[in-house]
Amino acid sequence: MTTAVLGIIGGSGIYDLPGLENVRDEAIASPWGEPSAPIRYGTIAGLRIVFLPRHGKGHHLSPSDINYRANIDVLKRAGVTDLVSLSACGSFKEELPPGTFVLVDQFVDRTYGRESSFFGKGCVAHVSMAHPVSPRLRFHLAAAAKAEGIAAADGGTYICMEGPQFSSYAESMTYKNLGYSVIGMTNMPEAKLAREAEICYASVAMVTDFDCWHPDHDAVTVQDIIRVLNSNAEKAKGLIARLAKDFPKLHEPCPIGSDRALDTAMITAPEARNPGLLKKLDAVAGRVLRP
Repeated sequence: MTTAVLGIIGGSGIYDLPGLENVRDEAIASPWGEPSAPIRYGTIAGLRIVFLPRHGKGHHLSPSDINYRANIDVLKRAGVTDLVSLSACGSFKEELPPGTFVLVDQFVDRTYGRESSFFGKGCVAHVSMAHPVSPRLRFHLAAAAKAEGIAAADGGTYICMEGPQFSSYAESMTYKNLGYSVIGMTNMPEAKLAREAEICYASVAMVTDFDCWHPDHDAVTVQDIIRVLNSNAEKAKGLIARLAKDFPKLHEPCPIGSDRALDTAMITAPEARNPGLLKKLDAVAGRVLRP
């Protein structure tokens, strides 16, 4: 078994991770372009932690401007085995009010114009996304939330919209009536790319508002969201500290095969693979592409 390295992607309001020891920052180069920020290494309770703020310091990247491929690539290069995404979101359910954390287990992707795969012309691969979240990692998050007294719903569907605008009323009602739990702008294609990189992935969707379907909350504003965002950020930091304290020091094999997703995904014949693309895939897919 390999040593566990816990990666944390900080969403809106989470641009640092207090409590890290042995901290150092490193700007890791990626063949996929510029990541959101330099990687921050550290430890919590002896567990190796790698932190990356999704929107960059100062929140200068919109959801559509984030280089998701570069972010996942540098996390893979940093040795991350298990990745937790912290994200602000809107809720479609009365029982998931602002301040609630949702441990997502399904996604619906409604983004467009984003690069959603490391693979393509010259090397094609099809990974399974039937179960996009590692159940083992979600179990550890649920236990950490319970230990910290954080209200967390175990399971839910996250629909990812393109943004950066908030939903129209018609969109919000459509998604609510389809039974989705929360809406956000960043977990796709992040979750897809993590699967291609064979990193176990889980998402903590932190509810800030009721989107615009709710009759008492029909106009989502940044000012309203920021008030809840700051409270959620403090709880999230406590959640991660507890997760790290109790997290296994050795990486546990994923029961759904997240960490070996490429075993049955490659379809392009070796002789037809593009050398230039293979070079870019050295970190993400090197395990299955190396002779």
